[in-house]
Amino acid sequence: MESLTIGQLAQRAGVGVETVRFYEREGLISEPPRRPSGYRDYPLETVARIVFIRRAKKLGFTLKEVNELLKLRVRPRRSCALVKQSADAKIADIDGKIAALRGMRGALRKLTKACEDRIPTTECPILASLGQQGS
Repeated sequence: MESLTIGQLAQRAGVGVETVRFYEREGLISEPPRRPSGYRDYPLETVARIVFIRRAKKLGFTLKEVNELLKLRVRPRRSCALVKQSADAKIADIDGKIAALRGMRGALRKLTKACEDRIPTTECPILASLGQQGS
Protein backbone atom coordinates (compact mmCIF):
# COMPACT_ATOMS: atom_id res chain seq x y z
CA MET A 1 0.00 0.00 0.00
CA GLU A 2 1.42 3.34 -1.06
CA SER A 3 1.93 5.99 1.57
CA LEU A 4 2.99 9.61 1.33
CA THR A 5 5.11 12.04 3.26
CA ILE A 6 3.42 15.27 4.29
CA GLY A 7 5.12 17.10 1.42
CA GLN A 8 3.98 14.55 -1.14
CA LEU A 9 0.45 14.63 0.25
CA ALA A 10 0.32 18.42 0.16
CA GLN A 11 1.57 18.50 -3.43
CA ARG A 12 -0.90 15.89 -4.68
CA ALA A 13 -3.82 17.53 -2.87
CA GLY A 14 -2.86 21.03 -4.06
CA VAL A 15 -2.39 22.53 -0.59
CA GLY A 16 0.50 23.64 1.56
CA VAL A 17 2.12 21.53 4.25
CA GLU A 18 0.74 23.89 6.92
CA THR A 19 -2.78 23.28 5.58
CA VAL A 20 -2.31 19.54 6.04
CA ARG A 21 -1.13 20.11 9.60
CA PHE A 22 -4.06 22.46 10.24
CA TYR A 23 -6.58 19.90 8.95
CA GLU A 24 -4.95 17.35 11.23
CA ARG A 25 -5.23 19.63 14.26
CA GLU A 26 -8.89 20.33 13.41
CA GLY A 27 -9.64 16.61 13.16
CA LEU A 28 -10.56 16.73 9.47
CA ILE A 29 -7.86 14.20 8.64
CA SER A 30 -6.47 11.58 10.98
CA GLU A 31 -3.01 11.87 12.40
CA PRO A 32 -1.02 9.22 10.55
CA PRO A 33 1.46 6.78 11.99
CA ARG A 34 5.09 7.81 11.83
CA ARG A 35 7.95 6.11 10.10
CA PRO A 36 10.99 5.12 12.18
CA SER A 37 12.59 8.31 10.85
CA GLY A 38 9.79 10.34 12.47
CA TYR A 39 8.16 11.38 9.20
CA ARG A 40 4.39 11.15 8.96
CA ASP A 41 3.19 8.25 6.80
CA TYR A 42 -0.12 9.29 5.17
CA PRO A 43 -2.30 6.76 3.38
CA LEU A 44 -3.00 7.58 -0.26
CA GLU A 45 -6.74 8.06 0.34
CA THR A 46 -5.95 11.17 2.40
CA VAL A 47 -5.43 13.02 -0.91
CA ALA A 48 -9.10 12.47 -1.84
CA ARG A 49 -10.21 13.59 1.63
CA ILE A 50 -8.27 16.86 1.36
CA VAL A 51 -9.64 17.46 -2.15
CA PHE A 52 -13.14 16.93 -0.73
CA ILE A 53 -12.43 19.46 2.05
CA ARG A 54 -11.10 22.03 -0.43
CA ARG A 55 -14.10 21.68 -2.74
CA ALA A 56 -16.57 21.96 0.13
CA LYS A 57 -14.79 25.09 1.40
CA LYS A 58 -14.97 26.63 -2.09
CA LEU A 59 -18.74 26.13 -1.94
CA GLY A 60 -18.82 28.13 1.28
CA PHE A 61 -19.02 25.38 3.88
CA THR A 62 -17.28 26.12 7.17
CA LEU A 63 -14.78 23.64 8.56
CA LYS A 64 -17.38 22.50 11.10
CA GLU A 65 -19.87 21.90 8.28
CA VAL A 66 -17.21 20.12 6.23
CA ASN A 67 -16.53 17.85 9.18
CA GLU A 68 -20.24 16.96 9.35
CA LEU A 69 -20.29 16.24 5.61
CA LEU A 70 -17.24 14.01 5.99
CA LYS A 71 -19.00 12.07 8.73
CA LEU A 72 -22.06 11.60 6.51
CA ARG A 73 -19.85 10.52 3.64
CA VAL A 74 -18.55 7.47 5.51
CA ARG A 75 -22.00 6.35 6.66
CA PRO A 76 -23.44 4.72 3.53
CA ARG A 77 -26.75 3.85 5.20
CA ARG A 78 -27.55 7.49 5.98
CA SER A 79 -30.01 9.32 3.77
CA CYS A 80 -28.88 11.85 1.21
CA ALA A 81 -31.59 14.11 2.69
CA LEU A 82 -29.17 15.12 5.46
CA VAL A 83 -26.62 16.27 2.90
CA LYS A 84 -29.34 18.12 0.99
CA GLN A 85 -30.40 19.89 4.20
CA SER A 86 -26.84 21.09 4.71
CA ALA A 87 -26.65 22.30 1.12
CA ASP A 88 -30.03 24.04 1.37
CA ALA A 89 -28.94 25.78 4.58
CA LYS A 90 -25.74 26.90 2.85
CA ILE A 91 -27.76 28.27 -0.10
CA ALA A 92 -29.94 30.27 2.32
CA ASP A 93 -26.80 31.60 4.04
CA ILE A 94 -25.30 32.61 0.69
CA ASP A 95 -28.57 34.32 -0.34
CA GLY A 96 -28.44 36.35 2.89
CA LYS A 97 -24.85 37.38 2.20
CA ILE A 98 -25.73 38.38 -1.37
CA ALA A 99 -28.58 40.57 -0.08
CA ALA A 100 -26.24 42.20 2.45
CA LEU A 101 -23.61 42.81 -0.24
CA ARG A 102 -26.22 44.38 -2.54
CA GLY A 103 -27.22 46.69 0.30
CA MET A 104 -23.59 47.69 0.86
CA ARG A 105 -23.12 48.31 -2.86
CA GLY A 106 -26.26 50.48 -2.99
CA ALA A 107 -25.16 52.55 -0.01
CA LEU A 108 -21.69 53.06 -1.51
CA ARG A 109 -23.15 54.04 -4.89
CA LYS A 110 -25.35 56.63 -3.19
CA LEU A 111 -22.35 58.05 -1.34
CA THR A 112 -20.11 58.15 -4.43
CA LYS A 113 -22.80 60.00 -6.41
CA ALA A 114 -22.89 62.64 -3.66
CA CYS A 115 -19.12 63.03 -3.79
CA GLU A 116 -17.65 65.77 -5.93
CA ASP A 117 -14.07 65.37 -7.09
CA ARG A 118 -12.91 68.86 -6.26
CA ILE A 119 -14.15 69.32 -2.69
CA PRO A 120 -11.66 68.94 0.17
CA THR A 121 -11.66 65.75 2.20
CA THR A 122 -13.00 67.69 5.19
CA GLU A 123 -16.28 68.00 3.26
CA CYS A 124 -16.27 64.55 1.68
CA PRO A 125 -19.71 62.91 2.12
CA ILE A 126 -18.17 59.43 2.12
CA LEU A 127 -15.82 60.23 5.00
CA ALA A 128 -18.58 62.12 6.82
CA SER A 129 -20.94 59.16 6.53
CA LEU A 130 -18.30 56.76 7.88
CA GLY A 131 -17.76 59.04 10.88
CA GLN A 132 -21.44 59.26 11.88
CA GLN A 133 -22.61 57.40 14.96
CA GLY A 134 -25.60 55.09 14.81
CA SER A 135 -25.42 54.42 11.09
